[in-house]
Amino acid sequence: MKNPRPSILALYSSLVIAIIASVVCGFIFNQKSEAIIVGVTVFVTGFAIFFYALQIFIYRKIKLVYKSIHHLKAGKEETSLKEKLNEDPLEMVNKEVMEWEHEKVTEIEQLKKLEVYRKEFVANVTHELKTPLFSIQGYIHTLLDGALEDEAVNKMFLEKASRNVDRLTNLIADLEVITQLESGSYTLEPEVFDIHMLTQDVFDSLEMKANARKILLLFKKGCDHPFYVSADKEKIRQVLINLLDNSIKYGKESGNTVVSFYDMDENILVEVTDDGNGIAEHHLIRLFERFYRADKSRSRDIGGTGLGLSIVKHIIEAHNQTINVRSTVGVGTTFGFTLLKK
Repeated sequence: MKNPRPSILALYSSLVIAIIASVVCGFIFNQKSEAIIVGVTVFVTGFAIFFYALQIFIYRKIKLVYKSIHHLKAGKEETSLKEKLNEDPLEMVNKEVMEWEHEKVTEIEQLKKLEVYRKEFVANVTHELKTPLFSIQGYIHTLLDGALEDEAVNKMFLEKASRNVDRLTNLIADLEVITQLESGSYTLEPEVFDIHMLTQDVFDSLEMKANARKILLLFKKGCDHPFYVSADKEKIRQVLINLLDNSIKYGKESGNTVVSFYDMDENILVEVTDDGNGIAEHHLIRLFERFYRADKSRSRDIGGTGLGLSIVKHIIEAHNQTINVRSTVGVGTTFGFTLLKK
């Protein structure tokens, strides 16, 4: 019998012992009546003893164990605990232990993934810091070894060292932003503003960079009018700058970057689409991770800290909104995010 209650356990245990005692007494006394009396006495006494032992000692202890487990698990109410303690505690303890085991296995798997992620992050940070530092070190040592007196190279080396210092500064600034967003220490300052006008401002600020690659920054037909949203304006500006800057860097030369707005009832969906080489599908799932680069060699040649998309994701999620990406190799890439409509 599966998960028997205390009375059933006591009944069967007492019955077995009574039968054995009756058989033994039958052999000893050779009298059927005495064997029956002894058997009944043993059965009644055994039932009482076993029931008392199981119910009072064993099951009480199990109930205490179950209660302790229950209180350790989050999200359970006291009323549900009282109701469950009136049920079969053995079955409940077994169920709770199995659930607890599943939770711990899941927790261990998550910790293992976090450990792998941490190792990758440390390795990436080390690499991102090491590259500009070694370059700066090389330029300075070369200048100190005599190149400082050579007017043909001293300015060029100082300019290269300066660019690498800027890269380090940007990297540290981006790491600080991500730390603030992840820890929740950054406080958003929402306001109502026109996302179309803000995007136009970003178009103007990136115009020279876009012109250098002959890329046109455009609004989709029918989207060239106000769309009001509620969000932290400066953080959303940072999101747009990052996405549009990426579209210029990785888009097709002499191509287009198109920004679209869609009314989604409670939200406004903003999409930034380029007509570049696109991104392979297996890269998309990790694209918002810190320092992840779909094309490592080209990304580092173009520049950037490798933290931009991670910052974008954190900013949008801090607004309790979503961001996604879709891409087709040879066709282009679209980043889309939502903001609360006003």
